[in-house]
Amino acid sequence: MQISLISVLLILSATLQNVKPFQASFQPSFQPFQAISQRQVTLTGTLTGTLTGTLTGTLTGTRLNVAQDVQTTTPPGIAQPPKLVQRWRKSTKQLATLGPASNTKEMIEKLFLAGADVFRLNFSHGSQEEKLVLLNTIREIEEKYSHPIAILGDLQGPKLRVGQFSSPEGVKLQTGSSFRFDLNEASGDDTRVMLPHPEIIAASEIGHVLLIDDGKMKMTVTDKGEGYLICNVDVGGKIKDRKGVNTPDSVLEISPLTPKDRSDLEYMLKIGVDWVALSFVQQARDIVEINELIKGHLKPGQAKPAVMAKIEKPSCFFGNELENIIDLCDGIMVARGDLGVECPPEDVPILQKQIINACKDVGKPVVVATQMLESMIESPTPTRAEASDVATAIFDGADAIMLSAESAAGDFPVESVEMQQRIINRVEADSDYVNQLDPASGPPSTDATDAITLAARQVANSIDAKSLVCFTLRGSTVLRASKGRPSVPILAITPFKNTARQLALSWGVYAAVTETEDDEFSTVLRNACRAALQKGLVTNPDDLLVVTAGLPFGTPGAANVIRVVPAAGPECWDGVCRID
Repeated sequence: MQISLISVLLILSATLQNVKPFQASFQPSFQPFQAISQRQVTLTGTLTGTLTGTLTGTLTGTRLNVAQDVQTTTPPGIAQPPKLVQRWRKSTKQLATLGPASNTKEMIEKLFLAGADVFRLNFSHGSQEEKLVLLNTIREIEEKYSHPIAILGDLQGPKLRVGQFSSPEGVKLQTGSSFRFDLNEASGDDTRVMLPHPEIIAASEIGHVLLIDDGKMKMTVTDKGEGYLICNVDVGGKIKDRKGVNTPDSVLEISPLTPKDRSDLEYMLKIGVDWVALSFVQQARDIVEINELIKGHLKPGQAKPAVMAKIEKPSCFFGNELENIIDLCDGIMVARGDLGVECPPEDVPILQKQIINACKDVGKPVVVATQMLESMIESPTPTRAEASDVATAIFDGADAIMLSAESAAGDFPVESVEMQQRIINRVEADSDYVNQLDPASGPPSTDATDAITLAARQVANSIDAKSLVCFTLRGSTVLRASKGRPSVPILAITPFKNTARQLALSWGVYAAVTETEDDEFSTVLRNACRAALQKGLVTNPDDLLVVTAGLPFGTPGAANVIRVVPAAGPECWDGVCRID
């Protein structure tokens, strides 16, 4: 491949590898380089091979201005260097919510290049058609960079609210006063208001707490009857029309899917999101309900999106509910917003650790969300407490961290993603973080596939392999490998686009889509070498890869083979793994 440039700008603070000197007095050893032509086209990557041509110019500061044409030549048959090598330097992933501040192709691409691995489409706001435009834009960026990007559709869930008051200003309730909720549609006053949710009245018991307006007001049930509740106002304040109600002590006999959610879910399946996030999860039965609904809407041969349960209700921690929920879904979101309303603030960090540990134990991805960098909605830098909070989520072992309003509606969406990436990079370089990744500190697993993936991890560490490569159809083996938290990147080789996209959420995993599904293990090895080169994991034929797969192919999560292979040489580098 040759690139001709009329005017070249070399950034000497970068690093170029394997470049022969083109003047005796100038022997570059810098990588990556940037070259800007007169057409202002920026080229980034690793320059390999022999640099030929005549260079004339003056070295001033960190810039070399070159007046003559320059040609760079790479050996034939070698795939082009990757465009996203920097992504291999992190294991913790990022989710970015799209909204008014980030709904253009230019902004979405900037968020992606800044470090976003998954984009969240919040179906609480905007139309379905707007979500389709965003999805198509993300797919265009995915194709441009040949890098799988996951799309998460977030369902709104039920919204429990009080009725209306006779005064548009609402009413002010004094602490210690009595207040009634009932089913009467008449406008409310300072003694009562309609609560158009009979399921709340039915589930509430004397002593149960009701929280109004995101916890700004607190009431305790002192009496109940047919269609009404009498409450004592523990924390007074002003209550207005349609303010939200939270029921931390009650399990409501209500579906997590409203008619709007069912319509949105059907639309998500139609346009092909990779993950579906379910709000208002109370018990494992809610996961059963959405899985059955998805199954009923899937067309023959259509891949099922992964289901993420948002943990935001105290009932998720009753008995074994959390373990049952994790078992039935594909991933978990620690939704600290509503969880922080319904639980004491001092409990939220403990619950966050509990959820993360429970997910790590079984190899399910877990996302920490809400108010990660809240101040960056209006400020270009976070508070130090926010930076510490993000770092804590990474130290806890979260697979991913998510931005909400920061990227959707804030003044600094790109800076927010960049800041999270800086924190990720800093934490993952810390010795305390690296040391805690050792799975030997946990209880040993008796599962054969876990044993194989753990052994592959240990082999990769021992021989200084460049990557742990897993062939997978639906992601099971890769998730086992991610559970082991290896010190090298996990390269997932799969014939399915949706599998590659779903794995974009998982810790340390990067996927490449192969051209065909082949039963020959030699094909797996060839694809592994090709993808490793394409992703920038290997730079010469002597680099080692640890490959694991399950034979015979097609059995989910049945890894039973470990193979150490060199990068193999140019004969294995003549193909390109891609999403298209």
